[in-house]
Amino acid sequence: MKKNDLTRRRFIVSASAGTAGAMLTSYLPVFGNSGTGLTTALALKGGKPVRTREWVSWPIWNPDAEAPMLSVLRSGNWWRGSGNLCSEFEEQYAELIGAKRVVATASGTTALITALHVLGVDAGDEVIVSPYTFIATYNVVFNSKALPVFADTDQETFTINPHKIEERITDRTTAILPVHILGLPADMNRINAIAQEHQLVVIEDACQAWLAEYGDKMCGTLGDLGCFSFQESKHIASGEGGAVVGSNDEVMDRCQAYHNCGRPYGASMAGMGQNPVRGSNKRMTQMQAVILLSQMKRARADADKRLENALYLDARLKEIPGIIPYKLSDGATRSAYHLYPFRYKKEHFDGLPRERFLTALRAEGIPCSEGYGQQYFDGLIEEAISTRGYKRLFSEQRLNRYREELHDLPDNDQLTREAVWFYQNMLLSEREDMDDIIHAIQKIYENRKQLL
Repeated sequence: MKKNDLTRRRFIVSASAGTAGAMLTSYLPVFGNSGTGLTTALALKGGKPVRTREWVSWPIWNPDAEAPMLSVLRSGNWWRGSGNLCSEFEEQYAELIGAKRVVATASGTTALITALHVLGVDAGDEVIVSPYTFIATYNVVFNSKALPVFADTDQETFTINPHKIEERITDRTTAILPVHILGLPADMNRINAIAQEHQLVVIEDACQAWLAEYGDKMCGTLGDLGCFSFQESKHIASGEGGAVVGSNDEVMDRCQAYHNCGRPYGASMAGMGQNPVRGSNKRMTQMQAVILLSQMKRARADADKRLENALYLDARLKEIPGIIPYKLSDGATRSAYHLYPFRYKKEHFDGLPRERFLTALRAEGIPCSEGYGQQYFDGLIEEAISTRGYKRLFSEQRLNRYREELHDLPDNDQLTREAVWFYQNMLLSEREDMDDIIHAIQKIYENRKQLL
């Protein structure tokens, strides 16, 4: 990361904190008192909503990209092998996040599959994974015929708790797969130290963490390999798309080869036959690349806008009883804010259930989500470990102990009961739009008894 980028971030933090302080001075909430002017009928009870305006739509289309897309369509060079746009995107993305090399893939999931394969995760292995994540993170481990073993979540940071990792390591553990979930960086210093001590590889799931920072580096560049997604909801979007990033040329040559049907690539594979290693087709298309290239110039400005609005929300929301914004992990310096999360403590709302709180918030014109649930009890895991293949790979004793471990994730279970998310496109709005979010939550707090 360039020095001026870090300086810019500190300026934004300082400026935002100063602005937030000024706003707080002029408008301090008086909870439970009609002095705020918010003690009125809730929208859910027939009152006027705080907000009726639409939010910024997503994805945002740039008309300047239409001519390059049309050029690709007319050229007939739609796949990677007949054009250079994928390579151009790889170069620009590497520069954007400070990576040595990038391999563009068809999706974030295929990026993870590529990374796991190239770093040697194999049938019968175990991989330490965060339980608070999109299902793809452990689906790819199952696709490798390995076992995704969950280490509990740190409720404050929403990311894997490094202090819970070592108790899950066995003689079969080969990798740690931390997730920078919602764009929040995991505690990579501790994770890398554990991996080094136990001779494990580290694969960062940075699929929601473009331009998130840990220390003086970008997320995705801190482990052996990092993986990104460009699915339609993502900050740099192409409908589907992904990337593997790394600094070891031999490893990256293998990634390039694996994602391209096993065709040899680079100096480390010079002289090999036509298809000397196992491979698959996980290539990005020219059309995906041209869509991504059209968004590269705005990526930093959008990230700064999200940061500024998120810091303002941090300062205001923490003043409301029962609303606890995320905390950055030790060593983390900046979130990407793919989602803005906080914890809702219902005891401060007289026991109002989270579901009722969310319904009331939506009625006030504020889109929101409860986030991930206890996905490990949805049936996927039991379906996988009950197959003939897994019964061959793992003993009955190990699989039964694994089932028991799923019931030993108390912090993650609690987080799934309390989390609330706001969507990233909301953070691209203006300051008055952030005030709508704050006022809606204040309104619900002051009128909570209407909902009981």
